[in-house]
Amino acid sequence: MRIYLVIVDETEEALVALQFAARRAAKTDGALHLLAIVPPQPFNAFGGVQATIEEEARARAETLVTAAAGNLLSQGAKMPVISVRMGEDIKIVREYLKENAEVSALVLGAAKEGGPGPLVTHFTGAGLGQMPCPVFVIPGTLDAEAIERLS
Repeated sequence: MRIYLVIVDETEEALVALQFAARRAAKTDGALHLLAIVPPQPFNAFGGVQATIEEEARARAETLVTAAAGNLLSQGAKMPVISVRMGEDIKIVREYLKENAEVSALVLGAAKEGGPGPLVTHFTGAGLGQMPCPVFVIPGTLDAEAIERLS
């Protein structure tokens, strides 16, 4: 079974990547893994405040990825595997792929405007040669019809 890993965040390009991966999984009898990454929070001298800030960031990420999974289910997709991890995004993605060798492809979205984000830059540049799977970069300008046709 083909498994597509999608990094879920609040950007439009993440939504396009998710839509493409969901259609691709449906057409190949595959599955999705959704990964939300909570970036390290700026250090706060007060431990209790730091813990609260980190917990709020994690709760936002969990809500986001759970909502994405719910949206997929409402469209008739299979229940995806959901993960929320804290840390540096590139390191977290590499660790996740190492721990989940069954992942067939990393699916990332490219913004409609401006340069690529740090994940696209890394995993299609210097980091591409060490990838254990292909990387799909989905243009943020694709509409639902184009996603259906290309997936």
